[in-house]
Amino acid sequence: MFADIKSATIEVWQHRELLEQLTRRDIKLRYKQAAMGFAWAVFMPCLIVLSGLIIRYAMAQISGQALHQVDIANIAIKGVGWAFFVGALGFATASLVGNSNLVTKIYFPREVLPLSSVGAQSFDTSIGLLTLVIILPLLGVRLHASFAWVPLLLLLLVLFTTGVSLFLSCANLFFRDVKYIVQVVLMFGIFFTPIFFEPAMLGAKGAHLAMLNPLTGILEGLRLSVVDGRNLLYPITEIVKGVERPVWTPWELVYSAACAVIAVLGAALMFRRLQHLFAEYV
Repeated sequence: MFADIKSATIEVWQHRELLEQLTRRDIKLRYKQAAMGFAWAVFMPCLIVLSGLIIRYAMAQISGQALHQVDIANIAIKGVGWAFFVGALGFATASLVGNSNLVTKIYFPREVLPLSSVGAQSFDTSIGLLTLVIILPLLGVRLHASFAWVPLLLLLLVLFTTGVSLFLSCANLFFRDVKYIVQVVLMFGIFFTPIFFEPAMLGAKGAHLAMLNPLTGILEGLRLSVVDGRNLLYPITEIVKGVERPVWTPWELVYSAACAVIAVLGAALMFRRLQHLFAEYV
C-alpha cells in the first residue's frame, strides 16, 4: 500500500513541470473570453458571502438580534474556504473525462489532471484571500498571534479537497452519473456545512453532528483563529442565546486532520490501483 503511494508521489514530482503547465492551461481556459476576467475569482466568494448575509439577517430578525460586523467577517472567512472546496471539486470531477485525448495517448501519472484542477482553484482562492486581507480590517479584525494557525488549516483544506477530488474524478470515469450527483450535493451542501451559522447555534446534539463533517473543524478553526483570535490548542466556549456552550475542542482539529490525511492517502491508493483501466472507460 505505502509502496503504491510512494510511487505515485515520486511520479507526480517527476512530472511537476507538466502539472504546472496543465494548471496554467486550466487557469487560462477558465477566463478565456470572459468579460470580467479574474474578477470572477472575487465575485463567486462574494456571492456566497452575500447569500450568507441575507440568510443571517433573516435569522437575526426572527430571533430579535442585531447583525454585527463580526458576523460578516465570520461568513467571509468561511465562504472563501467553501468556494475553494466547491470550485476544485466541480472542475476536478470531470478532469479525466474532459482530457480523454491525453489519457488514451500519452503516458503520465493521471493524478496530474485532478491535481491541476485543484491548483487552478488555489490560484482563484489566493485572489479571494488577498481580498479578505483588505476587507477583514474594515470589519474590525486585527492581526494577532492566532493567525499562526492559518497555514495549517489551509493545508488541511487543500489536502482534504485533493483527496476528495482524486476520488471523484476516478469515480466519474467509471460512473458518469457521479458528476451530476456532485453538483446536487454541492448545491445543498452549503446548508449542512456551518458557513452561514456557527455549530453552537444548533444546540449540543446538532453541534456534534455538524462536527462530523471534516470541513466543519477546518472552517470553524479559521473563524476562531482569524476573527476571534483564539488559540485552537485549548477548549473554547461562547455565550449562545444566553447559554454558555462549548464551540471548540482541540480534538476537532485532530479529527479534521485525520480525515484529510486518510482522504488523500486513500484516494491516491485507489487512483494508483485503478488507473490501468482508465483508457478503457474514458
